[in-house]
Amino acid sequence: MTTEEIRLNVEKALEEIRPFLQSDGGDISLLSIEDDKIVKVQLQGACVGCTVNQMTLKSGVEITIKKYVPQIEQVINIDK
Repeated sequence: MTTEEIRLNVEKALEEIRPFLQSDGGDISLLSIEDDKIVKVQLQGACVGCTVNQMTLKSGVEITIKKYVPQIEQVINIDK
């Protein structure tokens, strides 16, 4: 997969996840993809102070992104 294909597929994965986050008053945005392996995102809204946001990040976001882009090794949330 090219870098552009990776970015497009990560965006598709985030579009799949976004309605679930928004239903709880949150959101997510893609900040960067490093070395085509590490995705940096920013949880927003209600997700920022949520006590289960790390579980959401690993169980929901990371698994969904890896479904679209298997070579992604890690998804990291960058706080403001």
